[in-house]
Amino acid sequence: MLEQMGIAAKAASYKLALLSSREKNRVLEKIADYLEAQSHEILLANEQDLLEARRNGLSEAMLDRLALNPARLKGIADDVRQVCKLADPVGQVIDGGLLDSGLRIERRRVPLGVIGVIYEARPNVTVDVASLCLKTGNAAILRGGKETWRTNAATVKVIQQALEECGLPAGAVQAIESPERELVNQMLRMDKYIDMLIPRGGAGLHKLCREQSTIPVITGGIGVCHILVDESAEIEPALKVIVNAKTQRPSTCNTVETLLVHQDIAASFLPALSKQMAESGVTLHADEQALALLQSGPAKVEAVKTEQYDDEFLSLDLNVKIVADLDAAIDHIRQHGTQHSDAILTRTLRNADRFINEVDSSAVYVNASTRFTDGGQFGLGAEVAVSTQKLHARGPMGLEALTTYKWIGFGDNTVRA
Repeated sequence: MLEQMGIAAKAASYKLALLSSREKNRVLEKIADYLEAQSHEILLANEQDLLEARRNGLSEAMLDRLALNPARLKGIADDVRQVCKLADPVGQVIDGGLLDSGLRIERRRVPLGVIGVIYEARPNVTVDVASLCLKTGNAAILRGGKETWRTNAATVKVIQQALEECGLPAGAVQAIESPERELVNQMLRMDKYIDMLIPRGGAGLHKLCREQSTIPVITGGIGVCHILVDESAEIEPALKVIVNAKTQRPSTCNTVETLLVHQDIAASFLPALSKQMAESGVTLHADEQALALLQSGPAKVEAVKTEQYDDEFLSLDLNVKIVADLDAAIDHIRQHGTQHSDAILTRTLRNADRFINEVDSSAVYVNASTRFTDGGQFGLGAEVAVSTQKLHARGPMGLEALTTYKWIGFGDNTVRA
């Protein structure tokens, strides 16, 4: 089965690479329209997935990731329309010039070919990946989690209908619907057909892909994100940012998981934090020093476990740790962070500059929420992933991250001396 999918995807990628921007946008517009016109079928499939997920005891955070409703589905369709408006990077000349030999060279963006994406309970990823891949002339093979197989199948059916009505092969976007784990292992070895693999899931999935894949892998999406409140931070503005970073959508990878508080501000800041977190329904997990200052406050608080510094809560839970200085905060982030998104709340330019230069994450913020790490928020359109590695792509991966380039030389019967 996978062999046939690979053959179809590779053949489709050759056709997609030749499309003009206008032709690609026409497909995307039709996909967006069909997602809304056939929303009933997609939402019905999602209801069945949610029902089974609840029976299987999925957490509320995972159920939130899985759930679709008319508003979310419309938002997904609007994201596709937004991709239509973005500049097409394919064919863009990056650089070049005339050489002494008389050869004129240029470096031009081209599609990668076939993108494989493995993801868990996030049905919006199906459309995000498909739209970005199609815009950049890439075919896609998708393997969603077993929790979303009905939703993914219904969504891909709509996408393939739009493709065929535009005269393009359905093999341009395909989904592996079977939940069999062995199919993932087979997919990891499809280097004959898949040019880049993107896992979007937990640490176990990323480890499996790094160790077993014969395809280049882009890892990311695991966000143990931090916010440092330094000694110069203003309490009320700082609390506003923290509430947004923790509660706006707790199940996302750019949600803050650990709050680092400078010792000089802790006695005044933590009581205010407790009041705000109680109102927001957040449970605090505090180190020994912070626990002493938080126990008399209204927020639910308990002693932090060491392993919690290394994990995503993906829920209304927040670690709180008091640090002696900026050096201690940076050391903590280096030890426990995942190089995703980290922020400092400060009124000191020197501290801001040091944080920017010394925290080696894909996105670093000064006086802003970590929730901004998102392709749409960055103006990239829907993202295919957030890369936390350093080669090829880093941070939210938009259109350019799904291209490579080729060198092109123009001569006049030019030969090398």
